[in-house]
Amino acid sequence: MTTRYRVCFVCTGNICRSPMAESVFRARITEDGLDALVEIDSAGTGGWHEGDGADPRTVAVLRAGGYPTAHTARQFRASWFARRDLVIALDAGHLRELRRLAPTPEDAAKVRLLRTYNCGTGPAADPAELDVPDPYYGGFAGFEECLEMIEAACDGLLEAVRAEVTSDAPGPAEPRPGLHRPHHKESA
Repeated sequence: MTTRYRVCFVCTGNICRSPMAESVFRARITEDGLDALVEIDSAGTGGWHEGDGADPRTVAVLRAGGYPTAHTARQFRASWFARRDLVIALDAGHLRELRRLAPTPEDAAKVRLLRTYNCGTGPAADPAELDVPDPYYGGFAGFEECLEMIEAACDGLLEAVRAEVTSDAPGPAEPRPGLHRPHHKESA
């Protein structure tokens, strides 16, 4: 593979869920030795927080988990599809909005829900069942819950992206049920 495989995580304002997913997935890619092959970023469907850092609760949860916290919010643009191989939506609303924004059917096919990569989740009749809930208007526990969901799904996403970058298969990384490295949360 001569070019880097590019993954972008997208939530609403790019200050809670998507920067969390970006940090977790970057750590997974680095741990797996794929950081030279995979580029990771994040954005929001809206531009309300462009230029801002991540929500302080996101930063606190990431720090507690041992993840990097540097982040500047941005808004996803339709032109970005040409430079991304996989666009990961954090909930069904983002999925719909990103697919509407996609300039071509091929670009729309690049958009996936993060939790479809979570082994054991299985195909859900309602995509909303696979949402990572927005913790913004809640307490700190909601941010911790989001991190746990993101960590579990990023393990499955890592398997799919690894298969993509170590083969000649073109196209967005498909969820691959059953390929999941168990995540063991360390107790404090």
